[in-house]
Amino acid sequence: MSVKLHIKKGDMVYVNAGDSKGQQGKVLKVEVSKQRAIVEGVNICKKATKPNAKNPQGGIVEQEAPIHISNLQVIDAKSGKPTKVGRKVTAEGKIVRYAKKSGEEIK
Repeated sequence: MSVKLHIKKGDMVYVNAGDSKGQQGKVLKVEVSKQRAIVEGVNICKKATKPNAKNPQGGIVEQEAPIHISNLQVIDAKSGKPTKVGRKVTAEGKIVRYAKKSGEEIK
């Protein structure tokens, strides 16, 4: 069963809970089955890696860890502030996401 999420790849989001609270970033990947998203520059963790073709030296690499989508809010393009997301049907019968604060459609 697929679940509709309020966040998509490419959205600018605000982190409203957790260690990275208050940070903003662009969504790089959404894991729908786990209801998590990877956000650019947010929730950085260190990972030990063996030497490989990409990193011949090996060592400790910093990378983004997934965050649960309930801790993320889409940033409204008009005001630049976090907003809730709604869905509505357009005249053409297409379902679109919109920002509840401003009423603007989210692209």
